[in-house]
Amino acid sequence: MKTLNVDLGERSYPIFIGEGLLGNPELITPYIAGQQVMVVTNETVAPLYLEKLKSSLIGFQVDEVILPDGERYKNSESIDLIYSELLKKRHNRKTTLIALGGGVVGDMCGFAAATYQRGVDFIQVPTTLLSQVDSSVGGKTGINHSLGKNMIGAFHQPKVVIADTDTLKTLPERELSAGIAEVIKYGLIRDEAFLSWIEDNMSDMLACNPEVLTKAIHESCRNKAEIVAEDELESGCRALLNLGHTFGHAIEAHQGYGNWLHGEAVGAGMIMAAYMSKELGWLDEVAFQRVSEVVESAKLPIKSPESMTKDDFISYMSLDKKNLDHRIRLVLLKSVGEAFITADYPQESFLKTLSDC
Repeated sequence: MKTLNVDLGERSYPIFIGEGLLGNPELITPYIAGQQVMVVTNETVAPLYLEKLKSSLIGFQVDEVILPDGERYKNSESIDLIYSELLKKRHNRKTTLIALGGGVVGDMCGFAAATYQRGVDFIQVPTTLLSQVDSSVGGKTGINHSLGKNMIGAFHQPKVVIADTDTLKTLPERELSAGIAEVIKYGLIRDEAFLSWIEDNMSDMLACNPEVLTKAIHESCRNKAEIVAEDELESGCRALLNLGHTFGHAIEAHQGYGNWLHGEAVGAGMIMAAYMSKELGWLDEVAFQRVSEVVESAKLPIKSPESMTKDDFISYMSLDKKNLDHRIRLVLLKSVGEAFITADYPQESFLKTLSDC
């Protein structure tokens, strides 16, 4: 098992990464303050891992809410289901919510924890690669709106993150690739050496080699933990973690949540960001091709949907949370391994990117 720490002073918390962690009470019970636990999961994950998780919670009042599976259910109706179960089972301010599932479950469980009785504890037990390398760490929680992704939410840090790599054995190939998109992101924005490792080990990641996946998760979480410790509330460098996301969120919203997986949309979005960086003279053709090839090698889309027009992109991107003064702010690349945030770019370069990619 590997352990990392997210350094946030009194709200610091550990990340445990390894095989066979899910049923280990020593990793979870020290982080439960009261006697009540509400497990939030979905109908796909529950039959696989719910009982194993509950076996580590002997002696607690353990209740559960099983949500429908899919990004399209990441909404206020699902949050209300969580609130209703908490109230029906009379959970108090000492309760702990546990998110057992992927990024959708983690975001909703965290948002419910942030808002139930003005804030209760929660624990992340991510079961997808995407959630283990990204969404379970850093305290971003929320739900989608029909007009924009993650537009309603709160910052609320978990007490502990338990990433059991055994859960990735049941992950569909498409979901695995979606998670690798976020792994690639860390290499592109700040860790070129890690990107080289990703390129060398892509086939083993796709084959679910446990040692390789543990290394990928550890390095991704290390990068994210360092950024979150520096900028918890995304007032500065944390926005770099959104490489490809402004384009990608527009794709998800336009196509209908769940039709393109988040990581698939981010993969295409990272290529769009790299293309625009090339148009602005930051990346040369060799660097751009490197970005395209690593995304394609992860079996991710390398083109945006044919059905999307420039106006479609602009309409959804104009709602992005990073925007200031009605300017679309983008995360672009100065080089492979160095990203920056800007709203100061020629409109023609932006429009060409939307047309060509």
